[in-house]
Amino acid sequence: MSSPSSIEHIHIDIKDATKYLEIPEQFAWTPEEEEKLVRKIDLYLLPMIWFMYLLSYMDRTNIGNAKIAGMADDLELTSNEYSIALVVFFIGYVIFEPPSNMILVRTKPSIYLPIIMVIWGVLTCCMAAIKDYAHLVVLRTFVGILESGFAPGILLIISSWYKREEQSKRFAVYMSAAILSGAFGGLLAGAITGGLEGTHGLRGWKWLFIVEGAATIVVAVISGFILLDFPQNSKRLTDRERAIAIARLREGGVLTRTGEEPRLGKVASFIGALKEWRVWGFVIGYMVIVGSSTLSYFYPTLVHGLGYTSTVQAQYMTVPIYAVAFVCTAVTGIFADRIPQHRGLVIACWLTFSLVTSILVCCIYNFTARYAFLVLMAAGLWASNATALSFAGASFGSLQPEIRAIALALVNAMGNLAQIYGAYLFPSDDAPKYLLGFGVISGMLGLGVITYVIMHVMTRRKEGLSWI
Repeated sequence: MSSPSSIEHIHIDIKDATKYLEIPEQFAWTPEEEEKLVRKIDLYLLPMIWFMYLLSYMDRTNIGNAKIAGMADDLELTSNEYSIALVVFFIGYVIFEPPSNMILVRTKPSIYLPIIMVIWGVLTCCMAAIKDYAHLVVLRTFVGILESGFAPGILLIISSWYKREEQSKRFAVYMSAAILSGAFGGLLAGAITGGLEGTHGLRGWKWLFIVEGAATIVVAVISGFILLDFPQNSKRLTDRERAIAIARLREGGVLTRTGEEPRLGKVASFIGALKEWRVWGFVIGYMVIVGSSTLSYFYPTLVHGLGYTSTVQAQYMTVPIYAVAFVCTAVTGIFADRIPQHRGLVIACWLTFSLVTSILVCCIYNFTARYAFLVLMAAGLWASNATALSFAGASFGSLQPEIRAIALALVNAMGNLAQIYGAYLFPSDDAPKYLLGFGVISGMLGLGVITYVIMHVMTRRKEGLSWI
């Protein structure tokens, strides 16, 4: 290849990769080639990831819709038993995240993720057959174990394909699926539980599990034919496209393997992640966001308690909460990629906004006002969630892939520990004020603001990384 001008082409020295991909030491590609490659990566990854996460989040949270559609009465669940059914999901979810990412980084996402998704889809369908509280707990436990591989796996995939300044928008797309799953979950729950009630002798809440579980299985099968693997082994790209993908990531400071390089051992990668101080800063911050977001499991119950006594109306009234959150998350993702060095401050600002609305909810008991504050509070939490993931993913870009896989899994797993105690924040006895829940969330949000301001300062100081 002739040596083109530096204006038309981008050069990078990737000597370590030459013996594996036959890439010249001074490998060059045009901006047009890179733009076309990024569009291709987006096309393969983002729509599929979006649908997969949409259904993943529905399968995780549809228990809240099923509860007020008759499941709690049919199974004679107490408030404490319902909280336990929420908690057991996250016990397996948290424990199995790091091991799952250890497997994923050494295999292919297009095989591993569809397999676990099919299995949890089948288990979701089986929830229609539960007869008592014990059956519910067992199935929720196994669904949690299977779903544990999905979220940290997607975090690893996004951070393995995109440069640091490209990640906020992509994480916003990813998180928008969870947001819209809440809106769609409310709409679907209203349509399914109301429209299919009594069909073939089954209650509406049972049909909710059957329909959503079946959809999960179908999407999982399709994803196996579309998902990209990692840059070094994805068969959906040409050799040159793979070479450009690896080179541009390395140019942007994201470490990636070229295929034959020796991998870091499981124990060494785990220890390396544990010794990385940034992991623990992001764990604390993400625990705050996820713990506060456990509010989403109680949206139907809270809205019902705020005065919307019709079950179907309570389902539908959760939709505006997610609609506003979707818009705020999308705008924040675009904005955060333009100022990647200030992601920590963007998160701190959103958490401050949510803190103010949470305090107002504790002080004002008018149904309409509390509903409006609930909408605003959720917007701040969801926008913070997506940006927090991109902040962590970008910060870990310089780590070896095996360590990055564990680091991202630890942040997501430890952050989700907050789901365990968060499940107890809104007992039915506290309705309709729920002062305990909103009081605890207010305290957590205050801690989150402080944490992300500190992480902003510390990560910018580390080795002069001005991009963070």
